[in-house]
Amino acid sequence: MVESDDEYVQDISDDEVEAHQVTRGTGAGSRATGQGSRGAGWEVTRTWENVVEGADGTISSTSGGLLEAGKRKRLLKDTTPLQRGIIRHLLLVLDLSTAMSEKDLRPTRYLLTLRYTIAFITEFFEQNPISQLGIIGMRDGLALTISSLSGNPNDHISNIQKLHEQEPKGQPSLQNALDMARAALFHAPTHTTREVLILFGSLLSSDPGDIHTTISALVSSHMTVTIIGLAAQVAICLTMATRTNPSLPPSQTYNVALNEAHYRDLLMRATTPPTTPHSTADDSGVKSSLLMMGFPSRIVDPTPTLCACHSRPTRGGYLCSRCSSKVCSLPTQCPACGLTLILSTHLARSYHHLFPLRNWREVSWSRASGSGQRGCFGCQTPFSERPASLRRQSTSSGHNHDRMSLATSRSQPHPPKGAHTSNANKDGVSESGRYECETCERFFCIDCDVFAHEVVHNCPGCQSREGLLSSGTGKKRGETEVVVDGDDR
Repeated sequence: MVESDDEYVQDISDDEVEAHQVTRGTGAGSRATGQGSRGAGWEVTRTWENVVEGADGTISSTSGGLLEAGKRKRLLKDTTPLQRGIIRHLLLVLDLSTAMSEKDLRPTRYLLTLRYTIAFITEFFEQNPISQLGIIGMRDGLALTISSLSGNPNDHISNIQKLHEQEPKGQPSLQNALDMARAALFHAPTHTTREVLILFGSLLSSDPGDIHTTISALVSSHMTVTIIGLAAQVAICLTMATRTNPSLPPSQTYNVALNEAHYRDLLMRATTPPTTPHSTADDSGVKSSLLMMGFPSRIVDPTPTLCACHSRPTRGGYLCSRCSSKVCSLPTQCPACGLTLILSTHLARSYHHLFPLRNWREVSWSRASGSGQRGCFGCQTPFSERPASLRRQSTSSGHNHDRMSLATSRSQPHPPKGAHTSNANKDGVSESGRYECETCERFFCIDCDVFAHEVVHNCPGCQSREGLLSSGTGKKRGETEVVVDGDDR
């Protein structure tokens, strides 16, 4: 028998068949023991081991804590204000080869990618309303234009939905897709970013020439490439991401999705504008300058007239503030004079990337008991009370600890920022279910925390009149400033 053939198994029990493993290319096959079969536990996710009994004797608190940890994990990101390119030109490259027919991601890689792409388009224009997006497909060794660069998400979504009628076919070609992306982004203005995001599910690339030449051309054109793999790490993809993003670590530019949730997180991470390195501006000779934009008003004509963007008869639209040409939707670029046309709300929604809302800190039970805030400031939902077991445990600790805490609180009337987060776990989940804004010192629930950081990007307490007054005058909540005969009391 050839050494690389499978080992012949005969006259063994069912348990031994399940424990039997065949090794190729290492001589005779080896029979794994029960201990060896348990060593492959990484293939099974034992979620039931994370569920433990709570302080009240049920698992409801633990299951709720796992959900809260998942929400909180998305919020614990770096909120340092950095220079970012808020006007982006992004080309999304989809792998439409036969490798996308695999079912390791349910239902298939292909269908899951199409569903996540639609969600990505919606989120991308929600976070980047003055940016442009285009979509390219790789099929049969060719690069196909699925959707041209535009700022209308409805056009992109309709083109993606048409792909449900097709099946994955052939092999992908990274070189052809990158050449097409480079040609589409070559004439992009210097004040915008030139990005390529590749969703790659294959382990090979059928290229007509030397792909390293294409990578060098991308570097000289100041284009960045980010790759999300669906199968395994490929050496050429790592080289491409490293050379086009020299200032970023490979973990931020090339990742392989582990499961469906991880795949979505990696894709949604691309909705945040990339940082602008100083070396890029110095090497290309690009300096900060003013950008002329137009803010047109919507009009409704009594009779349909042709628009300048699609040459279609419409009644509603926007008139360019420079040449009075009619366009259908905003944001867009005037087809006649080239002026960028946006709304003031679009510019305001892009502003939060430059100054993101700071992460709220976790609140311990001791801090929650002494604050007097019984409900969420955002949704007015009452907070849960401290468990009786924790109250008895804190009471039985002795009066000496209380006296020491009282002396410490008198010597430090204003504790440092990290003083209330000592009892939080490693996932950033508050033990009391409360999260506090460091500016207005208001308490919020986890749902309001997610809504404030992912949707409105502002703190309700700081934006309220009481929060503005307390932060502007330096007074604490509940204190008023009375002026009598010109004296402050």
